[in-house]
Amino acid sequence: MLLFHVLMGFAVYLYRPAAQFLLFGVLGSLLIYVILKENKNNEVLMAAAYMAGAEVFFRMNGGMVFYETGKYSVILFLLIGMFYKGTSSRTVPFWIYLFILFPGVVVASFTLDYDVVFRKAIAFNLSGPVCLGVSALYCYYKKISKVEFNYVLMMLLMPLVANMAYLYFYTPSIGEALMSGTNSNYAASGGYGPNQISTVMGLGAFLVCTRLFTIKDRTINLIDLVLLTLMSYRAIVTFSRGGVFTALACIIAFLFIFFIKQDSKAKSRLIKKLALLFFAVVTTFTIITVQTQGLITYRYTNRDASGKLEDDITTGRAELIITELKGFYYNPVIGVGVGKAKEFRSEEAGTETASHNEVSRLLSEHGLLGLVAILILIFVPVIFWTKFRNNYYFLAFLAFWFLTINHSAMRIALPAFVYGLALLYIVDEKKDPLHRKRLAGK
Repeated sequence: MLLFHVLMGFAVYLYRPAAQFLLFGVLGSLLIYVILKENKNNEVLMAAAYMAGAEVFFRMNGGMVFYETGKYSVILFLLIGMFYKGTSSRTVPFWIYLFILFPGVVVASFTLDYDVVFRKAIAFNLSGPVCLGVSALYCYYKKISKVEFNYVLMMLLMPLVANMAYLYFYTPSIGEALMSGTNSNYAASGGYGPNQISTVMGLGAFLVCTRLFTIKDRTINLIDLVLLTLMSYRAIVTFSRGGVFTALACIIAFLFIFFIKQDSKAKSRLIKKLALLFFAVVTTFTIITVQTQGLITYRYTNRDASGKLEDDITTGRAELIITELKGFYYNPVIGVGVGKAKEFRSEEAGTETASHNEVSRLLSEHGLLGLVAILILIFVPVIFWTKFRNNYYFLAFLAFWFLTINHSAMRIALPAFVYGLALLYIVDEKKDPLHRKRLAGK
């Protein structure tokens, strides 16, 4: 699979239109596989994971039929899964969350300007939140074996490998490409949005990092260490800090839970791996510092190319949040309507930049109902975790969702899908054999 996805990245680099053929092939194969298996072992979750991971790769190469094809496909696969196995009776909070989103559509029908394409505005702003709701509905209290869960993570990782390979073929030497300054760099991001590339490469680095601790095989660990270095490199050279900081936070969150659950002997072995991990990260950052003549250090210390300290560490995001909170302040009950926040910002600040923060967008466009939605999304998983602390990834996945939507909103399906993964009830068949015949919610 690893070699196949490296070749996939190379094929798209050689012939960009191949991305669309690959997309149709992947979607068709996954759909047939899910239907034939009837979702007996959570195949829909594996299919949805693959499409969530592949979304940016296909989107940046013009492979998507619609811009939101990635989110639509994740929703489709999970709905098929619900058809076969239904949802837990405990999913009421997430049904409420989904219903909360739609009054904003009604408000938008009155508030959006006439020259705005209503369907596109609604699809762009609601596809992410709806994808999150559907992911939560399918995953909440869903029993899944540890083996199946690892397959889901593998399916999530593989398209990220293809994306990484494509980036290396597209920009094999980053020295000259990065001499333009300390701003987010499109040349090192495959000609695409550095924020999204940083996010997906950061997630990939996080996933392979966790495999160093969860998989006890030296050969596989060596391969994963190489992948960790390669993906970390691509995330950092985008000069987009959001995805890198998010990945670091996720790794720390994972290791915190993983470490406290180990016995003393396992903890000593864990410390050795942590030292190796630290060495790999420092070495990677040092190499990039040399290649960029210190510009990457300036970027992460919030300085411009001349070394002068920047005034705004948020690179304009704080202003976007302030204008959206103004929308909430002036329209606290019903909000300004779905998609209207961008127009409201144009009226207030003279810029039509799309939102980078999903929390402030929910408040601005949905009013008090948006506040209720945020509270549901935060507190329901926390309550779930207090009951079932059997998922090493819970805190890390929740951190990935929350941090990503606060620097990149919900432009891609990954934060929505990963949020759902945090809600899975993972059963270790070796420790709990009585559940073998009752997995996946049966």
